[in-house]
Formats: sequence, structure tokens, C-alpha cells
Amino acid sequence: MYRLKVEKMGCGGCTKAVARAVQAVEPNARIDVDLGAKIVTVSGVAGPVDQIAQAIAAAGYPAEPLRAAG
Repeated sequence: MYRLKVEKMGCGGCTKAVARAVQAVEPNARIDVDLGAKIVTVSGVAGPVDQIAQAIAAAGYPAEPLRAAG
């Protein structure tokens, strides 16, 4: 599971664009968006977090992977 901070995400259209970007590289990914915190949680993925972040950034939403707590 990966968590990414996506600062430019501000509406439902943004969340849909981010989800499409993730699923373009990881079709089976499960995506949960906390729009208020601007955090995207992606699970069920095999690829590296950098690949996910790059796909989101290519859609116009720079994404910063967050470190796991602990």
C-alpha cells in the first residue's frame, strides 16, 4: 500500500483524473482519496511507488510519496 500527497487535487474531477492515471499503470489498483487532506492511498499494486507518482504527475497532479509511519 502506498500513500501519496497530491497538493493540486481539489475537486471530484481531480480525484477521478488521479484515479484514471493510477489505473492506467495498475489496472487492479484500489484507490482511496481523502480530498480534504489531499492524500491518495493506493493498494493492490505490484509496481514501485515512483511509477504511481509519475503517472499522477503526468496527469497534471504532482504527487509526493509519504513514508509509512513506524
